[in-house]
Amino acid sequence: MNKAPEITLIFWIMKICATTLGETGGDLLSMTLNVGYAVSSLILIGIFLVTLIAQLSTKKFHPILYWTVILSTSTAGTTMSDYMDRTLALGYAKGTLILISILLAILAYWRVSEKSLSVQNIKTFKVELLYWAAILFSNTLGTALGDYLADSSGLGFGGGAFLVGGVIALVVLAAFYTKISKVLLFWVAFVLTRPFGATLGDLLTKPIAKGGLNFGTVGSSMILFSVLAVFVIYSVRDHKRTMQRIPVES
Repeated sequence: MNKAPEITLIFWIMKICATTLGETGGDLLSMTLNVGYAVSSLILIGIFLVTLIAQLSTKKFHPILYWTVILSTSTAGTTMSDYMDRTLALGYAKGTLILISILLAILAYWRVSEKSLSVQNIKTFKVELLYWAAILFSNTLGTALGDYLADSSGLGFGGGAFLVGGVIALVVLAAFYTKISKVLLFWVAFVLTRPFGATLGDLLTKPIAKGGLNFGTVGSSMILFSVLAVFVIYSVRDHKRTMQRIPVES
């Protein structure tokens, strides 16, 4: 049984919601609570490893556990990116290039060793480990790219979200109207939803004077968590209905 969910519209809504929550949640820990990027990264990477071990130890897909790991990769990715870009002073552009290189290396090894990058065949320990490594670094990359668009490109939070949203729309059109590999388009969209979430998170949290909506990290995180929780509950019920329709082998 595939240990990843079916790729539907609800999947992408939940992905954007989880990555936006990862942005606001990571900022809440590192900046609002003043824990710092380095300590926050260690804490959140630790949480990610705990959730990942739980996910890897299961034999089938569990929606709550799956989306918990997605959320932990997103929050860890936020502070990891901020630590690289700000504490280590690499800057957004250099940090983005480093993370792109790491992500491409993971995907290249996956493609060469397994002959496919399909997420509809996450069934072995090795493939699942590569899957989560790619997700962690794609979320970290997305944070760096989103911060670059919002802070350094001159587009601002709204402009950055609009640009990335437009590119995602082009990817969707390509999936329906071209013969470009659906697997390739999936990973492009997966990476792009993270900077979209990063810029959207900044739009929600930053003061109005800086182009944001001034919900703050606490308020934004509470709103996003509530929305994600509703969709997770729906996905759990939908998964149970699907499992009940599958005939049991005698």
